[in-house]
Amino acid sequence: MTTQLLTKGFLGHLSLKNRYIVAPMTRVSAEPNGVPNQQMKEYYERYAKGGFGTIITEGVYLDETYSQGYLKQPGLANKKHTDAWKPIVESVHVHDTKMIAQLMHAGGQAQGNAYKDETIAPSAVAPKGEQLPFYGGSGPFDTPNEISADQINEVKQAFAKAARNAKDAGFDGVEIHGANGYLLDQFLTDYLNKRDDQYGGSLEKRLQFTLEVIDEVRQSVGDDYLVGIRISQGKVADQAHKWPNGEKDAEYIFSQLGNTSLDYIHVTDRDATEASFGEGTKTLAGAAKTFSNLPTIANGGLVDQQKAEALIVNGEADFVSVGTGALANPDLPNRVEKGIELNEFNAKAILMPRAEIKEHELKAEVIQN
Repeated sequence: MTTQLLTKGFLGHLSLKNRYIVAPMTRVSAEPNGVPNQQMKEYYERYAKGGFGTIITEGVYLDETYSQGYLKQPGLANKKHTDAWKPIVESVHVHDTKMIAQLMHAGGQAQGNAYKDETIAPSAVAPKGEQLPFYGGSGPFDTPNEISADQINEVKQAFAKAARNAKDAGFDGVEIHGANGYLLDQFLTDYLNKRDDQYGGSLEKRLQFTLEVIDEVRQSVGDDYLVGIRISQGKVADQAHKWPNGEKDAEYIFSQLGNTSLDYIHVTDRDATEASFGEGTKTLAGAAKTFSNLPTIANGGLVDQQKAEALIVNGEADFVSVGTGALANPDLPNRVEKGIELNEFNAKAILMPRAEIKEHELKAEVIQN
C-alpha cells in the first residue's frame, strides 16, 4: 500500500525505514533491581519483527537515588543495567529497527523507588490526582522535598551518565523525558514550581533546568549521537492541564528548544490531530515543528491511519508514535503495508497477568510515559 507512513525519514543523522515509532509505555517488567530481562527482550523484539522503524523504550530511571518512579522499572544507572540492555538492543537491530532509550526522572510523581523512601521536586507541592493502583500505588501522591541546588546538579549529571550508558548499551539515541508530569515537566509547571531562584517564577526560568539538562546530555554523548526530548501539556496525574498562555507559551518553549543541540521533539496529546490551545490554534505537533524547526514526532490516537497520514502530509509532524495501538498490533506497519485490518485495543487487557504474554498480544498494565 502506498502511504507516506511507510517512507524513509531522518532523525538527526539516523535514517529510519518508515515513519512508525513505538511510543514509550510504562511496563514495570524489569527485575526488582532494575535489570532488564528476557521478558522485556521478547516484548521489544516483537515490534521490530512487526515492521516498526523505531522503538522508544519505556521511561528508564537514571540513578540509584531519586529518579525511579515505579517498582520493577528498568534502569540505566549502572553497569548491570547497561549490560542487560545490550542483547535487547541487538535483537531489535537484527530487524533493521532503531532503538532509543527514554531517560526519565520521576521527581514528585514517583510512587515506587527501591533506593529512597521520599521524593524530590521543584517545590514541596504534591502532584494532583492519585497514584496508579495497577503500578502498586494507592491514594494521593506524597508531598516531595524541595530539591536543593546540589541535588539539581546531581540530577543533571545523572541524565548525562545514563545517556553515556545508553550509548554504551548500543542504543541509537536517547530521549530526555520532559513530559507527562515527571521532574522536568514539574519544573515547567507553574502550580508545581514555586521556587524563587533561577529555576522558578517566569516561564523562562522554569524552562532553564530542562535546557541545562539538554546541554549536559549533549556534552556527554557527543555531537554525532541522537538526542531528543518529549514534551506535553497533560500529565499522568493531570491529563487536562494546559499551559497558562496557550500557544504563546508553546512558541517560547519550542523556539527555545529549537535553539539547543536537540535532534528532534516528541509531543503527546489526547488527540494529536486536534487544536491543542483552543479553537483555531495549532496542534501540539504543529506548534513544535513550526516554532522549533526540528523534526517532530506526534503521539495521540494515531493508530488511525488517516489521522496519522494527514499529520505527515500537512507538514505538522515527520513521524508518528503509537502506544495502545501498537500493543494491539505489534505488527502494525506490516499490516498497513499489506492492507490487513487492525485489531482494536482491549482495555480489559490492562489487568491481564504478565505470564500470558505468549498467549496474548496484549501485555499487562500500560500507561503512556
